Amino acid sequence: MTTHPAKGTGIRLDAPAPGWAITADVVVVGSGVAGLTTALRCAAAGLTTVVVTKARLDDGSTRWAQGGIAAALGEGDTPEQHLDDTLVAGAGLCDEEAVRALVTEGPGAVRRLIATGARFDTAAGGDIALTREGGHHRRRIAHAGGDATGAEISRALVDAVRDAGLRTVENALVLDLLTDADGRTAGVSLHVMGEGRHDGVGAVHAPAVVLATGGMGQIFSATTNPAVSTGDGVALALRAGAEVSDLEFVQFHPTVLFLGTESEGQQPLVSEAVRGEGAHLVDASGDRFMLGQHELAELAPRDIVAKAIMRRMREQGADHMYLDARHFGAEMWERRFPTILAACRAHGIDPVTEPVPVSPAAHYASGGVRTDLHGRTTVPGLWACGEVACTGVHGANRLASNSLLEGLVFAERIADDIAERIAAHGLAPAAAPVTGDLPPLPLIAPEARADIQRIMSHGAGVLRSADSLRQAAHALEAVHRAAAADGDGRAKAGLPGVDSWETTNLLSVAQVLTAAALEREETRGCHWREDHPDRDDAAFHRHLVVRAAPDRTLVVTRTDGTAFPPTAPREHQP
Repeated sequence: MTTHPAKGTGIRLDAPAPGWAITADVVVVGSGVAGLTTALRCAAAGLTTVVVTKARLDDGSTRWAQGGIAAALGEGDTPEQHLDDTLVAGAGLCDEEAVRALVTEGPGAVRRLIATGARFDTAAGGDIALTREGGHHRRRIAHAGGDATGAEISRALVDAVRDAGLRTVENALVLDLLTDADGRTAGVSLHVMGEGRHDGVGAVHAPAVVLATGGMGQIFSATTNPAVSTGDGVALALRAGAEVSDLEFVQFHPTVLFLGTESEGQQPLVSEAVRGEGAHLVDASGDRFMLGQHELAELAPRDIVAKAIMRRMREQGADHMYLDARHFGAEMWERRFPTILAACRAHGIDPVTEPVPVSPAAHYASGGVRTDLHGRTTVPGLWACGEVACTGVHGANRLASNSLLEGLVFAERIADDIAERIAAHGLAPAAAPVTGDLPPLPLIAPEARADIQRIMSHGAGVLRSADSLRQAAHALEAVHRAAAADGDGRAKAGLPGVDSWETTNLLSVAQVLTAAALEREETRGCHWREDHPDRDDAAFHRHLVVRAAPDRTLVVTRTDGTAFPPTAPREHQP
């Protein structure tokens, strides 16, 4: 496949025209580890930087991360060993150059995070305490507060942003990318809700935009993601003409606290670090079913563990399995996993005295907006970082605790790239944005959100087939048609507002994921096709890339191999 600089699609959300505007050199959308690291580094380079975030600064996915951040920090460990584990987990689809950048720059990036103020747990001698998680052959997971690593990283970065006096716009849902007549980035439009500094729809005019909007777990009924994870960044990028890739590879975390078959929304995560410290997966009779399944047993890569759980559930007609860590004892639970212990007890389960019921739930998007090794997308002036991006690091299945590291490493790369371009060529003020030449998208009514989630959980969840995916695609298209007009010609579209914009984004992302999952007729990593149970390297040892055409159809193409083609020649970037 070849690529060319993206041209705008003309597709946009139905929203009022911006009633106010602010200007900046760079606008960063998102306030997790990726967004705040980018913003701090851009500001340190002398760039006027604005952070836009959907809720409060500390309300993103980062603060929910329990296990930790992976890096070759321990004695005897090396970036090369970390690279090997990452490539194995990625099931043949990692971009090795991207992984090498991650693992070689990772230890230094973690140390700079510590210098920013993050406090990790330490061992008796004062070194960083390290644990293991699935797919890792060495202890290389740094953690904080036992199982509150994300919360500590978020605290440190938020404090640094406030100390630096960066301008922030909280409680703001980003709507669309603004572009000039040549298709270059000119900023973003956004809607500030309730507690924000501005009311209603406005704009940040900037020639450089960094998407760090997190994941899309809310397209499924049960997920570990917070309510804000509605795929807004991927949907915005699609409307702007950017390419997305690997969206079919959604990682379902194997051990999410099972709260019942009717439970929906964000579910409590039981970190892989619990297994890293020696917990066992068992069925109702106490049988350790992971033994013999993989050399690492319970510490196999997540796709293998999730599939083993699903198989045992199907064999036994059960709706969950169990995680048994009673042998830890009360002191270890309280010291090492206080957050998980409290969550379990809040739901009437005491891990000290009984096994914890668990089942897989949607957790992490390995794919996203396609970028190069500097975070550049196929739209000039638009970068992407963190879970919203697809750098090629994760391949078909993310290695445990590589997500925070990816956000950290590639945030630094993006900020350095922007600063380098400005130093070499200057950064012209954002040109006057132009609006799309098509009618805005029909908005999906908020009540369709639960329908979309049920469609995706049933047809595109852990277990997939051609039949289930086609049924999902048809059902999603029916949701779209109902928004345009029903049989009597009466519109069923939602009214402009946060709930309708989010639901519209969810539908867009769900349709891309389903199209890619239907195209990939194999089982690889966390993409499990029951009708194609084997890996097919001849046909699918490559990435699927999706873009939206101006007529709103999806165009799916395949790369020539595991390395992505360039996003654009350097002269097409600002």
